[in-house]
Amino acid sequence: MLQSLGLSAHAEAVYQAMLDHPAHGVAALAAQLGLPDGQVHDCLDELVALMLVRASSEHPGQMAAVSPEVGLANMLAREEADMAARQARLAASRAAVTRMVADRAETRAAHGERLLGIDAIQRRLEVLVRDTTTELVGVHPGAAQRPEDLEAGRKGNADAIARGVTVKSIYQDAARNDPYTTAFAHWLLSLGSEVRTAPVIPQRLVIVDRSQALVPIDPADSRKGALHVTEPGLVRALCELFEQAWSTAVPLGATRTDDPGTGLTETERQLLRLLGTGLTDDAAGQRLGLSTRTVRRHMASVMERLGATSRFEAGIKAAQKGWL
Repeated sequence: MLQSLGLSAHAEAVYQAMLDHPAHGVAALAAQLGLPDGQVHDCLDELVALMLVRASSEHPGQMAAVSPEVGLANMLAREEADMAARQARLAASRAAVTRMVADRAETRAAHGERLLGIDAIQRRLEVLVRDTTTELVGVHPGAAQRPEDLEAGRKGNADAIARGVTVKSIYQDAARNDPYTTAFAHWLLSLGSEVRTAPVIPQRLVIVDRSQALVPIDPADSRKGALHVTEPGLVRALCELFEQAWSTAVPLGATRTDDPGTGLTETERQLLRLLGTGLTDDAAGQRLGLSTRTVRRHMASVMERLGATSRFEAGIKAAQKGWL
């Protein structure tokens, strides 16, 4: 149950036993769990490192379990801090990629090709997917994908997966509410590919065999055209951007649970952060793939939980509570 927080199964069992039997020493714990004494010692070292046990004041020489209300809450807080750091690195990488693309605008002719219009993009994608040998990854922002675009990608994806190509796709959390997108994503899963979602993801992106990529010329309207990138340094930066986004995304089919300390969903937390940077409702909604009406509904819910009568007051209270 706690393995997602970095706790091994045996260490979790030892922790539970210590909570149930505070007076048990190593020998008693080993006998109860059917584990060697040495393995119990290893589990205690693991629990100490995670600050779930400490020296017992009542039983000198023994360890005592820290209450779950304190120990597990601290573990969740550290996990949230790690995720926030990863998201910060993702944001920095996104900015670096944007700068790199702009800086290389004058040298694109030598290392990339501009594809103008959706037809040109789809023709190039067909060729790239057909020739993929090891890995095909994509980032698909927005609350919904166009049904015709999804259908256009079916045969290529199916053929690639059948050849043994690893296919990974990231969609925005909001896309889970679109029937066409979710149906296509579940179809990909049924073929053995991997699909994840996140509240905030990078711009639209396709990377083939970690050697070439397609990025939109205009991120605000990816149908205008794309740049076919083959320059190794830029492709590597795009791969790192994808990996950082992938590491913070949740597999399709899994549910994002509310934060036990705040009751916030990850979408609400990201929305608070985006609005806190000064973005308008429209701009924050675009980043999250949400309509302006949905953004306002989320904020009304958060303000009600905070007991705030204005956005400004909500921001102050959220910061005081450590929600940001």
